[in-house]
Amino acid sequence: MALLLTAVVLFTVSCREQPGYVAVSHSDITQVKQAEWTKNLNIYEVNVRQFTPEGTFTAMEEHLPRLKELGTDILWFMPVYPIGELNRKGTLGSYYSIKDFKAVNPEFGTDEDFKNLVKSAHELGMYVILDWVGNHSSWDNPLVTEKPEFYKKDSLGNMVSPFDWTDVVAFDYSNPEVNEYMFDAMKYWVSEFDIDGYRCDVAEMVPMTFWDMARAGLDKMKPVFMLAEGEKPWLHSAFDMSYGWEFHNIKNKIARGEADAGDIEAYLKRNDSLYPAGAYRMYFITNHDENSWNGTEFERLGEGVEAFYVLSATVPGMPLVYSGQEAGLGKRLEFFEKDPIDWNNYPMKDFYSTLLQFRKNTPALYNGPWGGTWERITTSAGDRVFAFMREKDRSRVLVILNLSGEAADITLSGNRYTGNYTKLFEGSKQQIKRNHSESLPAWGYSVYYR
Repeated sequence: MALLLTAVVLFTVSCREQPGYVAVSHSDITQVKQAEWTKNLNIYEVNVRQFTPEGTFTAMEEHLPRLKELGTDILWFMPVYPIGELNRKGTLGSYYSIKDFKAVNPEFGTDEDFKNLVKSAHELGMYVILDWVGNHSSWDNPLVTEKPEFYKKDSLGNMVSPFDWTDVVAFDYSNPEVNEYMFDAMKYWVSEFDIDGYRCDVAEMVPMTFWDMARAGLDKMKPVFMLAEGEKPWLHSAFDMSYGWEFHNIKNKIARGEADAGDIEAYLKRNDSLYPAGAYRMYFITNHDENSWNGTEFERLGEGVEAFYVLSATVPGMPLVYSGQEAGLGKRLEFFEKDPIDWNNYPMKDFYSTLLQFRKNTPALYNGPWGGTWERITTSAGDRVFAFMREKDRSRVLVILNLSGEAADITLSGNRYTGNYTKLFEGSKQQIKRNHSESLPAWGYSVYYR
């Protein structure tokens, strides 16, 4: 393995952008083949520390039937590994400062507790992926003293932290042994805990040669699902799905009045041209980073929260739900301290479950190559409104979104969308004719299907 990895490092150009790097066309990317079981799934991010007052695997496991009913299928667990103490931030530290890549954080429970949780999820037809931190470790990870050659160093020979992440130290993947070590650790969780894949932290900061090798090796153990925290198109040679950060930022800008529906159309067209056909993109209105550092979805999106999630769940891509989102989480969760979610009787549950179950049962909204392409429909309201249609075989979905703080009287152009529909959420039947008109309140939306 060491000789093979040495050859990879020496003769294959890393896909990380750097001087001399030439971006490749999406048509030149050999896209990983997604497993068919992912074709209509939704993803949910689990913050174990804050999920329950206990903050344990066992306490979280009690929520699995509820999450299944919500319509989520892939459970992405934020890092479950022991957290470093040296240079720790806050009282409890960052989940992303890993002290041991082959151990469970004792604050969350035991190995057996986590195995039971994974087993229970599988019995409900759900999948478990772990947050994998391949770029760095904590300063008190035993590797720092036992294998100092595993780490990047400055001109004076001192180990370095990436950015201002002073609680971690960066790995040096030019050392083939680092590649071997990290791949072996990734295999451990698949073989010992039967997990189904990984969400890979700051994936663009780890050489693509490693990800390609790791994906091929993991797939030999079982078909895995891989999510990259990054949105470079070349990530899709190893990853099923990448982050839709740009789309997320556009939504935030629309809420602030700095962008409009025209920016959505431009983004989706650009996405189609840059990414391999059928590449999964993960879309969201919140996640652990956004919630803790940039504000809740209500702070950023205001009264447009529902409209922006309808958009995220109906354009080509896979929608994310973050811990507490279905409870209308109205606070920024502490990142380095204990700060349990107030579930508050799940006031947003019906909204999210309606959309997520609808996606699971509607071929036009399936993921990647299994779903329908999108087509914008021009309206009389200009770029205040984004209306579009997706169609796959006999399945069709028509979505009309008023992305403004003012009520809008809308008339659709053309007749591609005509037909007999059912209106999601209301359940009413409606015949939609040429030049269909309707009125939407500020941040209002209509979703029709047939």
